[in-house]
Amino acid sequence: MIQYSTLCRTACESIGRNKTRSILTTLGVIIGVLAVILLTSIGNGLRAFVADQFESLGANSIYITPGELISEEGGFSAASDASMSNSKLKTVDVDKISRLGGPIKAAIPYSESQGDVRFGTKKRKVLVIAAYPEYEQVRNTKTEKGRFFNKNDEQSKKKVAVIGPETAKNLFGKKDPVGKSITVNKVKFKVIGVAEEKGGGFGGPNFDDLVLIPFSTGQNYLEMEGVSSILVQARSAEDIPIAIRLIEKTLLKRLDEDDFSVLDQNELLGTIDQILGTLTIALAGIAAISLVVGGIGIMNIMLVSVTERTKEIGLRKALGATPSVIMFQFLIEAAILSSLGGAIGIILGFLANFGIRQFIPASITLPSVLLAFGVSFIVGLVFGALPARRAARLSPIEALRYE
Repeated sequence: MIQYSTLCRTACESIGRNKTRSILTTLGVIIGVLAVILLTSIGNGLRAFVADQFESLGANSIYITPGELISEEGGFSAASDASMSNSKLKTVDVDKISRLGGPIKAAIPYSESQGDVRFGTKKRKVLVIAAYPEYEQVRNTKTEKGRFFNKNDEQSKKKVAVIGPETAKNLFGKKDPVGKSITVNKVKFKVIGVAEEKGGGFGGPNFDDLVLIPFSTGQNYLEMEGVSSILVQARSAEDIPIAIRLIEKTLLKRLDEDDFSVLDQNELLGTIDQILGTLTIALAGIAAISLVVGGIGIMNIMLVSVTERTKEIGLRKALGATPSVIMFQFLIEAAILSSLGGAIGIILGFLANFGIRQFIPASITLPSVLLAFGVSFIVGLVFGALPARRAARLSPIEALRYE
């Protein structure tokens, strides 16, 4: 009967006799596990971040964009960016949708561009958004200081602006921006409010570093012609499907089916989540190649170990050790080496994740840790099988004669 405890103790002693070589052997596994954990944590963090961002941008939202935004394959259409610049959407469409009532609570036109914003000697390039006053309600945008622009500001084309907290910090420091004047693309605007912090960035718009102005003002003074997209807020989540059907029916009276896309928040979020999920799996797969390289390293060192310990193997067999015992001996050593590398990789992964979270969203999940460790363990067994088999098949007489 095989004494597994004795074999484990013997394997640990063998590994302990060659500490430096054992550490170098596990290096590939350590790097592989570390890479898998980090890349999956970044992917999971970004998916959670995007979900939080959509939640903060207002509930029951419906997005009307130019052209075909979602392709038949389920991803974003390659022509979507071109469609934005050639939008056929107009403010008359917004007015028609607003008058539908029923499941539709509000509808606003939305136009955006990059702009140079100045205050004194300080300058920044930020996102400039021109929209109706209802943007505050539809986008769940509250002001931390001052007020949001109103219907009078929109109708009078007043040059007033609400700026993001990051824009306020970078341009004004600790000063109160409300009442101060800034220039947006060389046009002077009066700051009437500072929006509350929302967050953003990481491949998407930063809703803390922007300038919000009345839609009519943007068209009149900043040449923000046309409607980039239309934002609609349904009265409840249950009203969204009905609202989408009404919107499509209304727009098809003037536009062709390919001229616009109507998406609810969950559909858009699902598409982004699918893309990020696929990307995370792909990156984790690439990182897992390091585990295979680590397994090859374990196999090479174990083959060297078999050669070095040929006499020891012969002596064990002469004293009655069966081929299965010898085989288990080397398999256990390979498994311990790979498991040790996996454990060290997990610890380093948690430490690295803590540092990365200071800059980008990252979230380690239990399944990713178990998967990385499980794969590292299996890699050790698979690549340790050949050396173990070679050791088990050695002839006792030839092994004892080996010099």
